Amino acid sequence: MKITDLKCALIGDSPIVRIVTDEGVSGYGQVETYKPYLGPIVMMLKPALIGQDPTHVERVMRRIRNRGGFKPWGAAVSAVEMALWDLAGKAAGLPVHKLLGGKVRDKVRVYNGAYRDPITGHNPEDYAAFATAMKARPEGFSIVKIPVAFHTTMTADVPDFFYGEHEQRAFHSHINRGLLTEKGLDHVVACVEAAKAVLGDEIGLALDCGPGWHLTDAIRFARAVEHLHLLWLEDLLTGDYVHWVNADVYRELTASTSTPIHTGEQIYLRQNFKSLIEGHAVNVVGPDPGDVGGIAELKWIAEYADLHGILMAPHGTGNGLLGIAALVQVSATMPDNYIALECPAGKPAWWYDIVEGFDDPIIVDGFIDVWDRPGMGIEFNIEKASQYLVAGDEDFFA
Repeated sequence: MKITDLKCALIGDSPIVRIVTDEGVSGYGQVETYKPYLGPIVMMLKPALIGQDPTHVERVMRRIRNRGGFKPWGAAVSAVEMALWDLAGKAAGLPVHKLLGGKVRDKVRVYNGAYRDPITGHNPEDYAAFATAMKARPEGFSIVKIPVAFHTTMTADVPDFFYGEHEQRAFHSHINRGLLTEKGLDHVVACVEAAKAVLGDEIGLALDCGPGWHLTDAIRFARAVEHLHLLWLEDLLTGDYVHWVNADVYRELTASTSTPIHTGEQIYLRQNFKSLIEGHAVNVVGPDPGDVGGIAELKWIAEYADLHGILMAPHGTGNGLLGIAALVQVSATMPDNYIALECPAGKPAWWYDIVEGFDDPIIVDGFIDVWDRPGMGIEFNIEKASQYLVAGDEDFFA
């Protein structure tokens, strides 16, 4: 089997990768919905792929891996990697999880991710209302993650929140950073306490915090919420679109508190997790398969983290329906340090009409059943999907 073409089409807000072969089998991958501009970057990889055997996934990846980088630039390479695994599974007649060593669990726990309504304000009563709505959702999540502080517009909406000037974010990045006032720190704690009072001990609470905190505030905050037994505090110091790791600073934070510390969604490749894992700089790592270099890269990091007593909670909120499939396949194979994956959704809702293969509902009691269909186990309904192709992409499925 040889690769004869690489195609990329914008469907909704996601660049969709299609790898075409001389045996009539195609593999698909999806770039995060927040990165509609990455199509040309995907297509730059085409000369390295043509003529290669897609079932030799690692050999092909060695040809393109050096073309990626920290979020968002690793997304193109990551989407191609997932399309290669989809192809390899279809060619073998096996689900991708069997190619990755086989599943160790028949269902994977997920947390809310893209399944949420916006928080209507940034006061304790707003967080209580959000938690109430999440608790009532039909998916039955046993873990809920809520954004706070620098991962929200608290910096603008709460007067005298921090010793800095609020700036409008650009390119989906969180650019505000500074020392919190005493009032600001107390306000964040009160919001978290209000949410946890609603969720009780029935639903675990994780917080998406930044980046933007200074180390001193991060330590104060982590200690202030120790009594709430949170699952983790995510991206306090770095994260999102920050192009460095700061493992030594994270290590000081993690050593100062019993509240678990989490980061990793922006990081590209296993090598850049080395200092976090070997230095025990965090308690939980959260690579995104759509940014880290793909699902095999994600599994390698999970295995290495497990050797060092570090937990795994993969990121993935914007990865779409193809991203759900990829996350389910790889999460089924991870060791017991796996907590839950951040679940993407189909947005707009017509995505559920153009992609086939999911159970309805997809999530039951906070879990997704792991399916055994070949490849990633889902397929486009080409007739329906073709209606959403934009000008210039009409031959994507041809």
